[in-house]
Amino acid sequence: MYKIIIDSCGELTEELKQDGHYETVSLELEVDGYRIRDDETFDQLDFLRRVKESPNCPKSSCPSPEEYMASYEGEAEHVYVVTLSEKLSGSYNSAMLGKNLYEEEHTGGKKIYVFNSRSASIGETLIGLKVQEYEEAGCSFEEVIEKTEAYIASMNTYFVLETLETLRKNGRLTNLKAFIANTLNIKPVMGSTKEGTICQLGQARGINKALEKMVQNVIEKTKDCESRILAISHCNCPERARIVKEKIEKLANFKKIIIIDTAGVSSMYANDGGVIIAV
Repeated sequence: MYKIIIDSCGELTEELKQDGHYETVSLELEVDGYRIRDDETFDQLDFLRRVKESPNCPKSSCPSPEEYMASYEGEAEHVYVVTLSEKLSGSYNSAMLGKNLYEEEHTGGKKIYVFNSRSASIGETLIGLKVQEYEEAGCSFEEVIEKTEAYIASMNTYFVLETLETLRKNGRLTNLKAFIANTLNIKPVMGSTKEGTICQLGQARGINKALEKMVQNVIEKTKDCESRILAISHCNCPERARIVKEKIEKLANFKKIIIIDTAGVSSMYANDGGVIIAV
């Protein structure tokens, strides 16, 4: 038996929620002292309203080691954990500490491994799917780890933001740069580095041109599209995500393309109107 634990920055489709192999460990969000748990009770529209009305940057806090320890319980002999990039959150370190504490208190055959996704959002989801693929194929615990780590190294994550306000509020952009971008309607095309940090890949005037540039980046950098699943998550803009999917389908034949709405932490990063692609 195996279990795949994903922190709540990784969105699960309804199918995966019912699968029985997946479990979510929730982060918490805070806007002006109002705390929000990133679980099935998360209200995206209310959260986005609070963020828009606040002059302060929303904050997130990672699950405690004790929460991770609790998630390792159960009959599963193989436990795989997928966390938000270590460079963006303390979730990975917390999961590792929880693993060490669990193993100190328990003896037996249970094996636990924590993957640093070096990604976020549906990037984590794709990693979980890859773990399941290898487990179902009969790979050993060690083989699943080796193959999944190789998959993580081959992955790329991209996103386009409608607004730079959250980046401005948390100090990642100067007020002047944010002002110029908003005034001139310049939208950055962002991506993940191999270390799991965020970099700017380009920019364009207007959201539609930025999305087109993001799609071009995806096609140029992705090899063996026919064998890969591509995932799109969106923050409160399903039509925009559908258009991006159609653009991709005209240019490449992926094994499968899935679309899902962002949960809490991803909504905080992407903000209203943001689109994320992982492949």
